Formats: sequence, C-alpha cells, structure tokens
Amino acid sequence: MADTFSKKEREKKKAKKKQDKAEKKEDRKTNNDKGKSLEEMTVYLDENGNLTDVPPDQQQIRKPAAQDHRRNFDEAPDDTIYTGMVSLLFTDKDYGFITEDNSRNTVFVHVSKFKEPIQEKDRVSFFKKKTPNGYSAVNVKKIK
Repeated sequence: MADTFSKKEREKKKAKKKQDKAEKKEDRKTNNDKGKSLEEMTVYLDENGNLTDVPPDQQQIRKPAAQDHRRNFDEAPDDTIYTGMVSLLFTDKDYGFITEDNSRNTVFVHVSKFKEPIQEKDRVSFFKKKTPNGYSAVNVKKIK
C-alpha cells in the first residue's frame, strides 16, 4: 500500500525534529559548563550596574564630582518669554496645560503660578522652568 504525500511529509518532519533534538543534546554535552569552579562562574556588578568578572575590591572606582549629583530644578527660569493658549484647565485639581504657539508642545502649569485669574482658551505669556517631569510654566500672565 502506498503512503500519501502528507504522510511522507509528516514522517520527514518527525525525522528532522528527532535529528535536531539529537544535535542539541550533543551540543549540550560538548559545551557543558559543569565542572567549572565557583570562581569561574561568579559575576560581579561594577559601579554603573554592568556585569563584570572583576571583584569589587579590584575595580577602579571613579569618585563622582560634586556637580554630578546635584540636579538644581529650582533654577531661575530662562529669559525667553513664551506665548500660548491654555488648552486644558482643571480648576478642581489646580493644574492645567498650555499649548505653545511656536512648537505646539504642551507645558504643565499649576494654578499657583498664575499672576491673575485665567480660564481655558485664554492667550497667555509665560516662562518655562525645567522640572523632574519636564517643563513647567511659571509667571503666567494673560495677554490682553
């Protein structure tokens, strides 16, 4: 009785899978990590969090400069005056967003940074201040 084409294909796939499995088994035997000493298998972290095989007491540690750790977010805002429109204002949550005229970027603004009462769709001028979460608008004034 003759085998069908699909039956032959299944048998070929099965034989191929069996051969691949045998090759993987042989590869695992030849590249076996068993028998290595603990020293050869130990991995350490360097000062930047990267894996290394050098123990911590032998690593070259760079002393950070004082300015590396300082992140001064309370700097005075830059002298550039930006203009935009208040796109969203959540008065119950005391914050909102201003869409800049030039770049169309949105800038966070807190109600405490308003110099006068402002509502949605009002055109405003403001300074930008760098914060940990991006830029924030300060000294926000309505454009008459």
